Amino acid sequence: MAEREGPRLDVPRTPRRTLLPTYDPEVFGQFSERIARFIGTGRFLLWMTVVIIVWIAWNIVAPVGWKFDEYPFIFLTLALSLQASYAAPLILLAQNRQDDRDRVNLEQDRKRNDRSIADTEFLTREIAALRMGLGEVATRDWIRSELAELVRELEQNDREAAGAREPGQSRESDQNR
Repeated sequence: MAEREGPRLDVPRTPRRTLLPTYDPEVFGQFSERIARFIGTGRFLLWMTVVIIVWIAWNIVAPVGWKFDEYPFIFLTLALSLQASYAAPLILLAQNRQDDRDRVNLEQDRKRNDRSIADTEFLTREIAALRMGLGEVATRDWIRSELAELVRELEQNDREAAGAREPGQSRESDQNR
C-alpha cells in the first residue's frame, strides 16, 4: 500500500504565523480587572476631575502661544472619548471574568449543598436505626426494675421457706444441710 502525500491526521499541525500579536488571556484579563477596579474608585473620579479642571483652566487662562486646545476643547473631547472607548470593553471583560468566577463558585456551592443534604439524610436514617435498636436494648432503669423484682421474689421465697420450716429449726441448720 502506497503512502499518501499531504498532511497526516495523526500529527498536530504546526501553528501558523500571524501578523496579530499573541498574548496570554489570563494576564490580559488580570490587567483589565485592575484597570476596571481603578476606574470604579473615587480616586479615579477625583484625578479625572482635577485633570479636566486644569486642562480647561490652562486653555482659558494661559497665554495664546501656550494654549493647546481652544474653547470648544475638541482635543479634550477626543481624549475623553478615547478613554471611554477603552474603558467600556475593559470593564465588560472584567465583568465577564467575574461572572465566570461566580458561576464556578455557584457550582461548587451547589455540589457542597448536595453533599450536605446527602450526609444529613444518611445521618437521619442512622439515628432512626439507632432509636429502633434502642427499643431492644436493656436500659439501666429496666435492669434496676428487674433486679428489684428478683429481690422481692427472693425475699418472698425466704419468707415462705421460713414459714415451712419446723419451729425449732434455725436458719443455720438449714445451711448445714
